[in-house]
Amino acid sequence: MRLFLASYRFGADPDVLLDLVGRPGRIAVLAAACDAWSPPARASAVTSDLIALRGLGFDPVEIDLRAPDPAARIARFPAVWVRGGNTFVLRHQLAAGGVDTALTDLVRADAIVYAGYSAGACVTGPDLRGLEYADPIEELAEVAGPGTAVPTVGLNWIDRVLVPHYRSEFLGGAESDRMIGDLRERGTPYLTLTDDQVAVVDGPIGTAPVVIG
Repeated sequence: MRLFLASYRFGADPDVLLDLVGRPGRIAVLAAACDAWSPPARASAVTSDLIALRGLGFDPVEIDLRAPDPAARIARFPAVWVRGGNTFVLRHQLAAGGVDTALTDLVRADAIVYAGYSAGACVTGPDLRGLEYADPIEELAEVAGPGTAVPTVGLNWIDRVLVPHYRSEFLGGAESDRMIGDLRERGTPYLTLTDDQVAVVDGPIGTAPVVIG
């Protein structure tokens, strides 16, 4: 299982991602966390990540989870890049197309490298509760319709909740402190990541994340 989990994009050292992936090649890009954004804002966000990935030598291709059979398309790639946005929207979209199950099988078989940042990293944990301090829950209704149940369970690939943008200007100290307070109150293990840090898993299921940076 190879996971690259960042707070913001590549962290301080892009070589960490390159070491995990090996020679950069084709990579599937998932921007479902941005599906509640306006089309221009979403397109701009995707373009920004495509440019950044190309700068590292990758050949990125966006896979829209709203298109037919996204799981089969993702399975053709050796790596997947899951950008930030809204964790609740991302989790819903992954489940809606069965991509969560397909990705889990691929990751556990070490058939794909999973790289994600912010929401793309947070969704890999066991629990999504507490993330509402950073991600507006109401955005889910814009994608899935009013009354849609808010997902509270992550993909459960790692045994702790990630708190991204820790004390950063992007999230702010108040939001991350409220998230941490909620997690501590419920006794949920967590791991903070600054925007320079990444958590890497490279080993069998159950391997603990190693923070770099």
